[in-house]
Amino acid sequence: MRTRLQRLKERETQKLVGVILGGKLLGVGATLGVIKGMSWYFDTAAGAQTATVAHTANDLVNPINTMWVLITAFLVFFMQAGFMALEGGFARSRETVNIMLECIVDTCLAGLLFWAFGFAFMFGAGNGFIGHEFFMLHGAPATYGSTGVAFLAFFLFQLAFLDAASTITSGAMVGRTGFVGDILYSIGVSGFLYPIFGHWVWGPGGWLGNMTPGFLNDMTGGAVFRDFAGSTVVHTVGGIIAFWGAVALGPRLGRKFKSEGGGPTPPSDLVIGALGTIILWFGWYGFNPGSTLSALDFEGVGRIATNTTLAACSAGLVAMLWVYPRSKKWDLGMTCNGLLGGLVAITCPCYWVSPAASIMIGAIAGIVVPLGVDLMEKIKVDDPIGAVAVHGGAGIWGTLSLGLFASGKFGIPTPDGVDVTTQIKGLFYGGGTDQLVAQFVGSLTAVVVVSLAAIALMWGVKATKTLRISQDGELEGIDLHEHGTPAYHMEFGQGMTYTAPLGTGRPPVSSSVPTGEQSPV
Repeated sequence: MRTRLQRLKERETQKLVGVILGGKLLGVGATLGVIKGMSWYFDTAAGAQTATVAHTANDLVNPINTMWVLITAFLVFFMQAGFMALEGGFARSRETVNIMLECIVDTCLAGLLFWAFGFAFMFGAGNGFIGHEFFMLHGAPATYGSTGVAFLAFFLFQLAFLDAASTITSGAMVGRTGFVGDILYSIGVSGFLYPIFGHWVWGPGGWLGNMTPGFLNDMTGGAVFRDFAGSTVVHTVGGIIAFWGAVALGPRLGRKFKSEGGGPTPPSDLVIGALGTIILWFGWYGFNPGSTLSALDFEGVGRIATNTTLAACSAGLVAMLWVYPRSKKWDLGMTCNGLLGGLVAITCPCYWVSPAASIMIGAIAGIVVPLGVDLMEKIKVDDPIGAVAVHGGAGIWGTLSLGLFASGKFGIPTPDGVDVTTQIKGLFYGGGTDQLVAQFVGSLTAVVVVSLAAIALMWGVKATKTLRISQDGELEGIDLHEHGTPAYHMEFGQGMTYTAPLGTGRPPVSSSVPTGEQSPV
């Protein structure tokens, strides 16, 4: 048997070894050449990446802030699901379909009206009272003003706010508002009332947000009315309109107040109502932090989110404890509304107060809300959801709280961070009464002006005889009368009232009033 050494001496074996070795050397050389070539390519301007590329500020600020605003706009829009669940759960089951459709249609109307002229009134350049550019979004630039946010992203964010204000109004009017009447007053709120008042505070050159009349600046020592995310613009406005809507309608048939030996009607589904509350809380993380319009102010965003959380926590607990002595029961409904009142209150000052102050603001809101509910009972205004107390009462308190608790440590958010040259300081932090007076003027203006406008709107719709359904329709139930279907289909004999709609061919069925509901008569 030949040895390996003998095989190596053979000419054919030597040729084979040479070929193999040469091929390996060529392969190694080619690999090194490719590596060197790629290094050269990617290290020069000819490559796909280069270390010499420079970005301007807007190349980064505009996309980042636009994505931030869009994400928070989606959160605010999702609050509509919370409103629908809250109102549907706190109202009677015979009103649920009506609530669902009203909220959906209000959203659709708000979108088209804001596109057509509402956005122009609110955010278009004009004068101190109303804007008059961007009708149907014509002439829209790439970004809105100096925000560093894409124009249409800013539009969508503000539309979500408008939708919230319009939905707040319906909370006090459920159970007896005609569907046509709802459409008419929604056009007035979404198309005119909210956008025009919003321009006064948030619009370019708005007189209230700039305190332009000289005597106002003298009264406030130069302090400017502030409403960071809408305790006034969204919630007080919505609550005041809701109040006058409920007054114009009158109470639901069979509604007895405490002075008459009755009280609020029991909610139909506290489970869905409580879930709606938490959905709204979740959406508030778009409402308040998103109002920075800038993701680059990371400290401000974190502070706002924390303050929003703490105010809700303290308000919910205080409201629960406040009403416990009345019945010696732990009240879920009042806890939910108290929590929402804390969120409403912190919406105005959330950027300029400390976490400790936000707890105090929420705690006081937890008292304001049940007191507001008591006041509605005393003056016999039927507000089934508690919208006036939560949004109107807590909105006014939250607006005033800025003049008390603003710490003076925080400035104004800007597209690329924060401007610390302008700081807001309240009474409790050595700022005197100037900011408090400015907040009082703004809140009082909202109450008076919006009241006058809401009275004209609601009584104008009432004159068309569409604001309230007929007595027979209310006795039948607004879901069946207006929409032809109940929200919940149950087997007869289980306490479900159901009357077949006209034209179905079914005979009318008599049954008892749904369990947990008061008779409408």
